[in-house]
Amino acid sequence: MTRIACVGITVQDRLYYVEKLPQGGGKYVANDYREIGGGPAATAAVAAARLGAKVDFIGRVGDDATGQTLLAELASYGVNVGYTRRYPQARSSQSAVLVDAQGERIIINHPSPDLPEEAGWLSEIDFSQYDVVLADVRWHQGALAAFTLARRAGVTTLLDADVTPQDIRPLVALADHAAFSEPGLARMTGETEVEKGLRLAKNDKNGQIYVTKGKQGCFWLENDQLKHQPGFKVEVVDTTGAGDVFHGALAVALGSQPDIAQAVRYANAVAALKCTRPGGRAGIPNCDQTGSFLASFV
Repeated sequence: MTRIACVGITVQDRLYYVEKLPQGGGKYVANDYREIGGGPAATAAVAAARLGAKVDFIGRVGDDATGQTLLAELASYGVNVGYTRRYPQARSSQSAVLVDAQGERIIINHPSPDLPEEAGWLSEIDFSQYDVVLADVRWHQGALAAFTLARRAGVTTLLDADVTPQDIRPLVALADHAAFSEPGLARMTGETEVEKGLRLAKNDKNGQIYVTKGKQGCFWLENDQLKHQPGFKVEVVDTTGAGDVFHGALAVALGSQPDIAQAVRYANAVAALKCTRPGGRAGIPNCDQTGSFLASFV
C-alpha cells in the first residue's frame, strides 16, 4: 500500500451556490449552501485515501469547534490526523466560496493569524516511512521542513505550487515534482505562455515540472519536449477542490508507477470525476470508479 504524507493547511469551506458569480456590490440569494472541509493538502489527503493510499495529514488547527470539525471529517475519510497540532485559544482557517451554475467559483480565504508558522516540530516525525510527501505552499515553513526531511530520507516530494504571497522557489528547488496551477506558474516565472513558463521554472531545479489548466488538462516537460494530457469531458457541477484532488491522485500514481504520462492521465481522471458532484470532497472517486471511468476511454 502506498503511504503518503500531506503537509499543509486545512480550512473550513462555506459554499454558496448561485446562478451567476457577482460582478459588483449588492445582495444575492444562494440556491444551496454547504459546509465542508477544504484546504489544498487536506483535500489532497482525502483524495489519496479514497484511492486506497495510507495517508497522514500533517498540519495545524485551532482548538475551536471548527478545528474539531475539520479533523473529524478528515478522520471519517480514513486520513490519520495524529500528527496534526491543535493550538490552544487559536482560531482555525476558513473560506467563503461562491459557485455558479457552470461550476466556476470565487474563493475568499481567511488564513488564521493564530496558527504559528514555525515547523521545527516536524523533525519529531519519521519521514522515511512515506513513499511520497506532498506539500502545499500555504504553510511555507511546514513545506520547507517536510521536504528537507523527506529528501534526507530519500523520499519522493511533490509540491502543490499554487499562488501565495511568498517566494516559492526554495520549495520548488526541493521538490522532485512541482505541479503548478496556471496562476502559480505565471506568478513565479512572470510568463503566461505555458511552454515558456515551464522552461523558466525548469531552470530552477532538475525535477519534473507540470502545470494544470482546468478543463484543458495538464502540460509538462519530458526529455525537453512539451507534453500534454487533455482533460476529460464531463458534466461539470462544481470545480471546487479539483486542483487539490489532482495533486492527491498524482501523489498516489507517482507512488506506484514511474510513467509520467500515465500518472497525469490518472490524476486528470480523478479530478474530472470530482467535478461532477458539488463540494470539494463529495465527488472524489475511489479506485474502482476511476478504473471504470478510464476504461471507457480506451
